[in-house]
Amino acid sequence: MAALGAGTTTSIKNLFSSLSPSKCPNPLQLCITESKSSSSHHSGIVRGQRRVVSGVRCTAVGAAAEPETKKRSTNKFEIQTLTGWLLKQEQAGVIDAELTIVLSSISLACKQIASLVQRAGISNLTGVQGATNIQGEDQKKLDVVSNEVFSNCLRSSGRTGIIASEEEDVPVAVEESYSGNYIVVFDPLDGSSNIDAAVSTGSIFGIYSPNDECIVQSDDEDELTTEEQRCVINVCQPGNNLLAAGYCMYSSSVIFVLTIGKGVFSFTLDPMYGEFVLTQENIQIPRAGKIYSFNEGNYQLWDDKLKKYMDDLKDPGPSGKPYSARYIGSLVGDFHRTLLYGGIYGYPRDKKSKNGKLRLLYECAPMSFIVEQAGGKGSDGHHRVLDIQPTEIHQRVPLYIGSVEEVEKLEKYLA
Repeated sequence: MAALGAGTTTSIKNLFSSLSPSKCPNPLQLCITESKSSSSHHSGIVRGQRRVVSGVRCTAVGAAAEPETKKRSTNKFEIQTLTGWLLKQEQAGVIDAELTIVLSSISLACKQIASLVQRAGISNLTGVQGATNIQGEDQKKLDVVSNEVFSNCLRSSGRTGIIASEEEDVPVAVEESYSGNYIVVFDPLDGSSNIDAAVSTGSIFGIYSPNDECIVQSDDEDELTTEEQRCVINVCQPGNNLLAAGYCMYSSSVIFVLTIGKGVFSFTLDPMYGEFVLTQENIQIPRAGKIYSFNEGNYQLWDDKLKKYMDDLKDPGPSGKPYSARYIGSLVGDFHRTLLYGGIYGYPRDKKSKNGKLRLLYECAPMSFIVEQAGGKGSDGHHRVLDIQPTEIHQRVPLYIGSVEEVEKLEKYLA
């Protein structure tokens, strides 16, 4: 029952005497004399100094004392998985069912690689495989395994026609029985040199539209013929043609960042559900930032213009605050921080690496597509990365990527 109002002159005895059980057929109900008054600032069932207007009503015991309870909103328990998000994009006509399947297969590959990375030390997957890839780099054991995982997931999707990987000498045409049309380029495990130290690593991918001008006929041979290799290589397209791009970072959390040309979205793997869950929508990189990410160990190998730029970043200037240096050595890790906090990431050319070390097709172009969708900029120091036409699968280019103002500032130094 409701508490009595302050200043009331009606006693508890009078309150109970107003109850009329005889008028209530249900013994679990009480009849309460209800009074109404023109006075609106008093509260309680029994109100003093009021003119009674109406008589008796029946109510369940205790009902008069409990205020109406609002239904608890379930929105805060609602989660948006990557699969559900992709289906919504398909329903809205942003992507088709084929691309939905390709992206789902990539997310599955990322889950498997995340598990392998986390168990690398336990499963004896650390260390060098004993071979080198096409770039002449030592292959880590996890490089080889991750490439196999990525390739198998893409093949089994039945929607990819050609896949190109950092670990493969040439692009691979998917067997005719499994073949689709999409072209997928990827770096299965970027930053694998950090594996033994359990530092952030990641996978990078880009998806291009089908190229009907080149149809590769499969056969039982292990290697493609010269004509087929030429045909496959000709599918290299500039980043402007990308339909989707993204990366998955394996760190304290497993984070899947994706763009399908309509903004940048971030999904975090929830180990409870085993699903990527939407955690950030329409990510926007700050227009400027005070963090730079360069491997300054190569400083003496840079040209003078770049040295001048770097020296000026370290100069406190009128503000008294120089830029902060942050460098992990993993493109995915360094880029993800830059995307969220702003600033600039750079891997320039130098006397040792005339064109830098990052590959255009499956590292620079996908990352540049992502950063532009987030309002940033990707450049080779002189040109927009997405405008560069690849001439070979493993082509390298310098890369400067991040906040618009920071990249444009660097371009002025290099001009």
